[in-house]
Amino acid sequence: MIVRSGVVLEQALSRDGHKVRTTESGKTLWDWIEAGEGDLVITDVVMPDANGLDLIPRIKNVRPDLKVIVMSAQNTLLTAIKATERGAFEYLPKPFDLDELTGIVNRAIAEPKQVATLPGSEQPPEDEKLPLIGRSTAMQDIYRTVARLMTSDLTVMIMGESGTGKELVARALHEYGKRKQGPFVALNMAAIPRELVESELFGHEKGAFTGATSTGVGRFKQAQHGTLFLDEIGDMPLDAQTRLLRVLQEGEFTSVGGRVAIKADVRIIAATHRDLHGLIEKGQFREDLFYRLNVVPLRLPPLRERKEDIPDLVRHFLETTQSEGLGIKSMDVEAMQRLHVYDWPGNIRELENLVRRVAALYTDDVITNDIIVAELAQGRSVARDSDATNDSLSSAVERHLSKYFDAHRDSLPSPGLYDRILKELEKPLISLSLIATKGNQIKTAKMLGINRNTLRKKIKELEIDVVRGTR
Repeated sequence: MIVRSGVVLEQALSRDGHKVRTTESGKTLWDWIEAGEGDLVITDVVMPDANGLDLIPRIKNVRPDLKVIVMSAQNTLLTAIKATERGAFEYLPKPFDLDELTGIVNRAIAEPKQVATLPGSEQPPEDEKLPLIGRSTAMQDIYRTVARLMTSDLTVMIMGESGTGKELVARALHEYGKRKQGPFVALNMAAIPRELVESELFGHEKGAFTGATSTGVGRFKQAQHGTLFLDEIGDMPLDAQTRLLRVLQEGEFTSVGGRVAIKADVRIIAATHRDLHGLIEKGQFREDLFYRLNVVPLRLPPLRERKEDIPDLVRHFLETTQSEGLGIKSMDVEAMQRLHVYDWPGNIRELENLVRRVAALYTDDVITNDIIVAELAQGRSVARDSDATNDSLSSAVERHLSKYFDAHRDSLPSPGLYDRILKELEKPLISLSLIATKGNQIKTAKMLGINRNTLRKKIKELEIDVVRGTR
């Protein structure tokens, strides 16, 4: 076994029964490889006279059966992808557990020797913009999983709280995968009226339902030969779940009102912030569909579990605002520390909104702790302090509408949006007000500041139970 460097690694592997040779020199390492020595290589990316990633294709050319394990302190998604694309047996971000390394070594040696086949995709340029940000241990697990799935068409289920970057991960799986030349189509189930979900997914024929004045192309057809990202899959109605399951089982679909089956040449990536197991128990989500979608589960950690990534994220967002013409900004140490003690209920989306807002509203070149404290205290951020209050209603509505309009980037929402949104707000407001007044409509109307007859009309329209507040 050839190890590029490291006394600790040499001792650990020797104790495990392996014969180990170490060197700090890329040239010496290459000489040993050309001489036919060793049955496994463990190397860093950065060496005094070579680059470990660049060595992998050369190794595969002269000794295609020689497995290579790559270690790196450059803990980015692109490093993991490059190592995998160039034929590494495994990629290990530093720091790592020695037991994990010895387990990988034993697996590599025990695996039958075979000629490695390198993926044919182009290498991403060194200065390519990073699709995902963060060097925390939690993110390293994400990077390694994405890298392993590059040559696969497996269905992936991304789970995580709102604002953790589920769509970014889905896009990375697409853009570094075998379908990257095809389209990436996203659909947010929570933003689509229930009666239109099947039409949005599968398309419809002219006259298939009231208002279908022309043929509509669904997202499955738009995503042919590419990737279909189904966000907030837990909000999909049961009847649409049944149709989706049939597509996954049979590999084809028909449009609403159509009779001709269309082959579904699409990779599915689903995402949710909801507890699907709980929905299954309540009969709100099909268990068989869950297992069809949950082939490769991928959990995204909330920002509070990866706070060491905050400086990198802040720098990235400030670079973005600079490119948008808001000037060169930086953040002082105290301000950064302030961000570290905050819980970030809105996750990365909340952090990005805060950084972009202060960059736009304040002329200071340096963002200070006073600025951050002022933003949090005045409630203009979705943020709440470590001991502070819940999200403002306007912020929650803004997040909901942002997801809705994100889902309709390629086409305008269907008519009637204003009334639909008002109904979503009116029903819980009136219901909770009735609960607070124990069903007293006079007190409720006075508290809401509306006429009692108007309240009665709303109760009837929205089907609100006057005693319990809601059905």
